[in-house]
Amino acid sequence: MLTFPSTVRVYLAAEPVDLRKGFDGLSAATRTILKRDPLSGYFFVFYNRRRNRLKVLLWQPSGFLIIYKRLERGCFQVPSATRFGQTHVEMEATELLLMIEGIDLRGAKKRKRWSPLKALAGQAAV
Repeated sequence: MLTFPSTVRVYLAAEPVDLRKGFDGLSAATRTILKRDPLSGYFFVFYNRRRNRLKVLLWQPSGFLIIYKRLERGCFQVPSATRFGQTHVEMEATELLLMIEGIDLRGAKKRKRWSPLKALAGQAAV
């Protein structure tokens, strides 16, 4: 199983992409579809129309890395865009890892997270 840092930002394309694209094609899709810089170090996730294949594009200091997953049965349950015209969905690294494993997150309950910024704001109000 893969492990990703929990602080990394993950952007999932809202629409299917032709996964015959390689490094340059996915890099261009990151710029044109997601409107993001592929050299940012973030994870950019693309899936095919049948949702049984997934590619993750990542820039490292030595070059691009693609993680490619094909499910033998079933399909990936991808979160849908919340606003009309939204090009991507931002997700957490743990959600991406579970999605790569083929786990459906639709019924999962997400607990509230502790945030140091919110904790500091609460102390200032006292």
